[in-house]
Amino acid sequence: MAAAAGALPAAAARLGRAVAAAPEARLESVRALAGLFREEQPREMAKESIFRDLLEILMSASSEIEQAYKDSCELVDRDTCLLLIAECFRCLRNACVECAKNQHAMRNLGLISTSVHLIRLLHGIQIKEELLLTALRCSLQFLGNIAAGNGDSQNSIWKCAFPDLFLMCLTYSDKKIVAYCCMVLFTCLNSEKVRELLYPGNLTVALHVLKVYKEQLESEWSFLIVTDHLLKCPELVKALYAKLSNQERVTLLELIMEKVSEKNPVTSEEMNLFMRHADFLAGCFKEKCEAVLKLTSAADAEDEEALVAIRLLDVLCEMTSNNGQLEHLQALPGLLETAIDTLRLTHLAGKQAVNIFTATHTMTGQEEISHPAVGFKSHLIRLIGNLCYKNKENQDKVYELDGIPLILDNCSTDDNNPFVNQWAVYAIRNLTEQNERNQELIAQMEEKGLADNSALESMGLEIEKQDDKLILRSVRKKPS
Repeated sequence: MAAAAGALPAAAARLGRAVAAAPEARLESVRALAGLFREEQPREMAKESIFRDLLEILMSASSEIEQAYKDSCELVDRDTCLLLIAECFRCLRNACVECAKNQHAMRNLGLISTSVHLIRLLHGIQIKEELLLTALRCSLQFLGNIAAGNGDSQNSIWKCAFPDLFLMCLTYSDKKIVAYCCMVLFTCLNSEKVRELLYPGNLTVALHVLKVYKEQLESEWSFLIVTDHLLKCPELVKALYAKLSNQERVTLLELIMEKVSEKNPVTSEEMNLFMRHADFLAGCFKEKCEAVLKLTSAADAEDEEALVAIRLLDVLCEMTSNNGQLEHLQALPGLLETAIDTLRLTHLAGKQAVNIFTATHTMTGQEEISHPAVGFKSHLIRLIGNLCYKNKENQDKVYELDGIPLILDNCSTDDNNPFVNQWAVYAIRNLTEQNERNQELIAQMEEKGLADNSALESMGLEIEKQDDKLILRSVRKKPS
């Protein structure tokens, strides 16, 4: 480290002399500095004059490229020019690492606006060779590093680059350029800037981020943009959802699922966000839930609208498993009714013809059903059970909607609905807890032969007669 620090003055002087020299000489002097700036001490010792010289070299290269393409002539030493641009950005990128002093110096010199201009210029060159791609990658890495932990730089990049530069780079054919663009965008975003994505024309940036995540699942930055920024604006989620294809909606819902499944403690502000998302998603489910009936036809097994409905149900099940969101969803008009109606429709569809909603138990345990609707009825019963947890009003609503016989009719083992028996047990327990009318209904059904006694026993329930009154009570569950 001491050797690197000692070499800095000579390297800086060599750079100063090289500014007016041939491209090869400039390249070597910049490369030497880029290597020195990998270490902390040289970064801290760097003087503004170094960055001024690098700015001059970049501006000179920019002018040469601009002039050559304006005159439609071949740039002399084009390869060296592109190498030099890439090396300048490497040098600046390295000098920014955990060094606010250098970040400020570069921004004040105008290096951000110069870089953005140069990126646009390079993008306009209709060649896709590696040297050009490397220069673009290094330029975006520099913007990411100058913005890291520096609000002034983030604002400066936003002012110069949003939205056109982000749109340009998010749609680039090179995956690394797209990833580095996402890194810069993630670093610059805050709650105020996220709201700007709602403005006409700007929503396209958010749409492209989601496309990047869908097409490049290894892109961590696009994932973080959605989960840490976009999902914090319910209005933006609604606007995005309206513009997305059904496939993209499934992707967005999977990202929402990731967020609501997190076990970290949430603030009251975050809980309020989740509840606003819940209102919207419950509305979408109520509107689209019947689309799953298309899945009764083998030809429509991949119907995209139906897949959205399935994923919406998954998210609502997860949301109602969280005590903080449960109470809000329990009071949501129409959600419980929709769940019962959908369970009734799918149950009826499975009885009218053999399809994915028909109960079956012929599997050996070695097979696996890959149909997208596997577990759909289980999840409906889970949602109903959640919505009735310690909630007398909803317990009574299920009674009035004839939901209890429906759930009891779905409590046998079903290979198309793993764990349906367990979720039915859970739902019946929640429906009968401190609710004599619901207990009595089940007891009367069993006495009349309308409820399967062995099914009740497998749930750990039994009917007992006390003073001419039938009582449903818990017993030790019999092994199945």
